[in-house]
Amino acid sequence: MNYIAERRQEEKERRRAEILDAAEEVTAAAGWDELTMDQVARRARLSRALLYVYFKDKADLMYGICGRGMVLLRERFTEAVARSPRGLDQVIALGRAYIAFSEAHPVYFDIMARCQLREVSGGDVPANELAVEAAGDEMTALIVRVINVGTQDGSIRSDLGDPLVAAMALWGFLNGALQVVSTKTKVLGRNGVDPHAMLDRAVLLAAHAIART
Repeated sequence: MNYIAERRQEEKERRRAEILDAAEEVTAAAGWDELTMDQVARRARLSRALLYVYFKDKADLMYGICGRGMVLLRERFTEAVARSPRGLDQVIALGRAYIAFSEAHPVYFDIMARCQLREVSGGDVPANELAVEAAGDEMTALIVRVINVGTQDGSIRSDLGDPLVAAMALWGFLNGALQVVSTKTKVLGRNGVDPHAMLDRAVLLAAHAIART
């Protein structure tokens, strides 16, 4: 790649990052449902037409934001696993890292949840959606590897069956607990339940369910 081509690519990447920054700021201030492409264009200080050069519609923009969140979450997962030698401890570390991520990056967490609820696009899948799908597969594979480590080191029971199914079940269980915390805050408070304590207990319950006894 020659110098001019490199500069053009750098400019393209910079502009794309500025658009995503603007979209995240609008989402944080008004919520995703209220976000419009016009708002993002104004916040990014570019024309609406140019915005559509980078993202064809609001859904494409959502996957662009989600991709950023997935990169950050993958980094946190990798760090969490590296701190713990046993497979079971790694499962606990992953759960706690996911909870910490949801609290530290609510915009990413919300967008990721929305992407998970969307049906897979038919025909030619947009590049941003493909990137999110690939990142999700990588993180699922990481959880599977952790489970396999645990079964090999004896910290996780060996009768779980398909580790992929177990990984998806763990993911679903923790997402369910996070959903309860996000939608039932008043109910938890009325019953004297601390959301943080409940989430950590959910992680430990999941770990107990797969631990070798």
